[in-house]
Amino acid sequence: MTTTIHHHIGGAAYGTPERTGRVFNPATGEQTAEVAFANAADVDHAIAVAAQAQRAWQDMGLVKRAGVFFRMRELLVQHSDELAAAITSEHGKVLSDAAGEISRGIENVEFASGLVNLLKGEHSTQVAAGVDVHTIKQPIGVVACITPFNFPAMVPLWMSASALATGNAVILKPSEKDPSSAMILARLWEEAGVPPGVFNVVHGDKEAVDALLDAPGIGAVSFVGSTPIARSIYARAAATGKRVQALGGAKNHMIVMPDADLDMAADAAVSAAYGSAGERCMAISVLVAVGEATADAVVAKIAERAAGLTIGAGTDPSSQMGPLITAEHREKVAGYVTDAPAEGAEVVIDGTAAAFDSDGYFLGVSLVDRVTPEMKVYRDEIFGPVLSVVRVETYEEAVDLINANSFANGTAIFTRDGATSRRFADDIHVGMVGVNVPLPVPIGAYSFGGWKDSLFGDSHIYGPESIHFYTRSKVVTTRWPDASESQIDLGFPSNH
Repeated sequence: MTTTIHHHIGGAAYGTPERTGRVFNPATGEQTAEVAFANAADVDHAIAVAAQAQRAWQDMGLVKRAGVFFRMRELLVQHSDELAAAITSEHGKVLSDAAGEISRGIENVEFASGLVNLLKGEHSTQVAAGVDVHTIKQPIGVVACITPFNFPAMVPLWMSASALATGNAVILKPSEKDPSSAMILARLWEEAGVPPGVFNVVHGDKEAVDALLDAPGIGAVSFVGSTPIARSIYARAAATGKRVQALGGAKNHMIVMPDADLDMAADAAVSAAYGSAGERCMAISVLVAVGEATADAVVAKIAERAAGLTIGAGTDPSSQMGPLITAEHREKVAGYVTDAPAEGAEVVIDGTAAAFDSDGYFLGVSLVDRVTPEMKVYRDEIFGPVLSVVRVETYEEAVDLINANSFANGTAIFTRDGATSRRFADDIHVGMVGVNVPLPVPIGAYSFGGWKDSLFGDSHIYGPESIHFYTRSKVVTTRWPDASESQIDLGFPSNH
């Protein structure tokens, strides 16, 4: 009998679903569960429960609230194997990659545990005779977190840690493709001390998302997903007065300069392009080789390394890469490789030709050389194990290529030259930059996010910017004059 994954509202399972979605194990192609799909009434109920619970959470002493995050950090460590197994069974990534995801999520819980310091305001005394001014950071209220399939634990932790630390109640709408991690997080947050109703999980598809975007009881929306959906979510939620951060897609480039350590660059390119089957918004999908000799050498080194990768079920310790999330996505990714030669590209490694003894959604890695910007394999966010190589003659040409792209999430340069790397950090119009670091995902004390079509809204996710996003600032001006000094003054207030 198939297990049904229900919503988690008010600290308990909620509802008898009218509609459900199927959950699969990508490594086998077998259905493992069904998940409830929320309607507007379910969403409204979750918002009402969250709003009622939020006020007491906001009023909890900050030191006591911080203790919840210290306990949550320890619980995540204790239950990391359980979380990793859930991620691997529904997403497909190998267990070591799932463990790495959890570790990066823990970083954000650690950052949020400093909430006593993070929520400090400013205070100025005697700005005028007997007048003091101070600021207060207050929570938004109830916030919606809409998260993608590719990081079913990390991204919810990115959002919820900061949202909860600042005193908000959270309604998490995880991907319907891998919903179990969200349920484990709900259990752990409450075990750590978050009161029932403060962290809720509502499952579903577009109907649930639209209800969250339209509901007047939601004050802010955080989203990570594709650019078309991010753009739509930003427009719809902002139109109703909500604060919105919507992180979209990416086409991350990695420049390899002639002076780079090419072995290190090849290792990095293989890791960053094919890790998690390329289903990362920070994956390197384009390698920009400066000079023909550089290109020839680095392509040969990547091909040699890629040929030795072990692809299999994420639960197999020998596997380095698992399957893609769905059969449909596998076919879409394969189409970019099979269509590339017709546009003039050279397929050095054809992952579509790889055979697997499984009904899972496996696809081999692909390496496509001599790609140009007008090709489909270059233009689109593929989100799969496909690495394109673009050949240019100069550093300036490489930078111009990247800056002309509509995506601006992450980028990297591999070089031994300090002056070139420093210049690159200034020249490039991208939100996150790596120097000899292929996946420049900031640590939890900094904020994550791109520019241009990779971000809609003015706030990056997690870190310091998230504290601003999930709070409203209030300025309080106080005066305690002697009664004898009180008088009528119809002029504009002056501090002089």
